[in-house]
Amino acid sequence: MNALRKTLRWPGSGHDTRRLALWDAEALAAAMGGEASGAFQVSGVEIDSRDVRAGDLFVALTGETTDGHKFIDKAFANGAVAAVVDRPIAQPHVLVKDTSIALELLAKAARGRVKARIVGVTGSVGKTGVKEAIFAALERASRGAAHRSVRSYNNHVGVPLSLARMPARSRYGVFEMGMNHAGEIAGLTAQVRPDVAVITTIAPAHIENLGSEEAIADAKAEIFAGLQPGGTAVIPADSPHFERLRDAALARGAKVLGFGRSEHAEVRLLDAVPAANGGSLVTAALGERRLCYSVAEPGEHWIANSLCVMAAVYAAGGDLGAAGLALAEMGGLKGRGARHRVKAPGGHALFIDESYNANPASMRATLAQLGATPATRRIAVLGAMKELGDFGPAFHAQLREPLEEAQVDYAILVGPDMAPLARELGKPVPPSLGNAIPFAHCEGPGEAIAALEEFGLAGGDAVLVKGSNSVGLGRVVAHFTAREG
Repeated sequence: MNALRKTLRWPGSGHDTRRLALWDAEALAAAMGGEASGAFQVSGVEIDSRDVRAGDLFVALTGETTDGHKFIDKAFANGAVAAVVDRPIAQPHVLVKDTSIALELLAKAARGRVKARIVGVTGSVGKTGVKEAIFAALERASRGAAHRSVRSYNNHVGVPLSLARMPARSRYGVFEMGMNHAGEIAGLTAQVRPDVAVITTIAPAHIENLGSEEAIADAKAEIFAGLQPGGTAVIPADSPHFERLRDAALARGAKVLGFGRSEHAEVRLLDAVPAANGGSLVTAALGERRLCYSVAEPGEHWIANSLCVMAAVYAAGGDLGAAGLALAEMGGLKGRGARHRVKAPGGHALFIDESYNANPASMRATLAQLGATPATRRIAVLGAMKELGDFGPAFHAQLREPLEEAQVDYAILVGPDMAPLARELGKPVPPSLGNAIPFAHCEGPGEAIAALEEFGLAGGDAVLVKGSNSVGLGRVVAHFTAREG
């Protein structure tokens, strides 16, 4: 039998007999407790009229500052097949009492109709990248029958939207869950109802609202409340909060898989060496097994992330070989590690785009990554780390040490929150400790662009751009990568 015949005769399953359409009018009305205006089928679900594509269902959400019903005509102009509304319209629709509640009910119906293994991911650092890597592994193993939340759709709107988009044929689902306050993940995990609950790490992100790392660990541990019977908790074995997380998982009747370097980790790092492409070659133990694979993403933090991915894929019943291939092929995400070659005098400069998020742990990790990157000069463009509250000044000032360890040649500090670090860098340095790091302190992204232009890029430079999304450092990346080539 030739290869084509073997492919065509690939074993099927009950999933393959399910409907190809994402939803039809009858199913939508039943799920949301609404009334359909007629018969129709949709291939997607969207809440932003600007993002609507042909075949989508547009859900007209009503919020404190805007009303999605104002954008119904635009949604249909962009290709919407129907809309979910709380008032009658002329176009095809499902009429409900409350569109926000309707979206949550649709999410519940989507979760209830699949026979998929569901993975929920949270953590202070790395959850989006880990979620994408787990999805890539499970999608490869399932011949495209995996689903995940896109972008950072991890809040009270993004999670139900991501669930509502899950096809009935899905064999795996991977959902990210975020939080700013205690109690928020509890509500999200009740919707996702994961078979595998992943916590990437615990770090002082959102400490302004929660007050301590212990409280952050407790808030993240809320993900275990939604675990399905017999579910598995995947937690960081090297964390000082490991026992706290483990006990919270065991209290929910979960199996526990720890990952990391510690002797008690079920997925344990044995060795990691640099790879030619800037990533790592990793050897890990999983019980009596030895896992050997490549990680394309550079940095020590991605070695730890890879162990987390392997543990999650194993717990979900996925293919570890596919996971290894996925990790070897992963590229950086926009705002979360994407790398760009930018034309500069004498060759090309490297831009590392980490402009979407920042907290003390991720700042140290990415600065260490910058320090390990071969470069003629290293430049750091750093914006504020938000939601640190009274802890903020101290955490920003403490960035001096990782900047020095990374041997940064020039630093551009953006925003008033960076004043404590500017003061630290402005202090005299004893001759025995080398030279002070030259820096500029800018008010916003526009000034940062001007400062970097004035400093002057050159071939061989490596530039790290990192800060919380609200600082707007994506503008800096966009400005310079327009020269990409």
